[in-house]
Amino acid sequence: MSVDATTVRRMAQLSRIAVSDDEVPALAQEIGSILAFVEQLAQVDVTGVGPMTSVSDQPMRMRADEVTDGGYAARIVANAPAAEDNFFLVPKVVE
Repeated sequence: MSVDATTVRRMAQLSRIAVSDDEVPALAQEIGSILAFVEQLAQVDVTGVGPMTSVSDQPMRMRADEVTDGGYAARIVANAPAAEDNFFLVPKVVE
C-alpha cells in the first residue's frame, strides 16, 4: 500500500507532529513499509491458535477474592483538604 504526501501531512497534523516538506517522502515510504508488513501479518493462518495472555504457557496464579483490609475511611480522608461523610470534596470544574 502506498501512502501519498497528503496522507503523511494529514497524519502529522492529527498527531500534532511538525513535519517539514523534506521529511514527507521518507515518512511516506516508511509508513508504506509498515502497512505492507501489517498486510503480510494479516495473511498468516491462525486457525486453532487461542488467545494468549503471556508468551509462556503457564496458568495465572489466582488469589482468594476476599476483603483483607478496610473499615477506616475516616483515617483516609483525615489528610484531605476537604471531606464530608468520609468522601473527598473537590471543587466544581464543570458548570
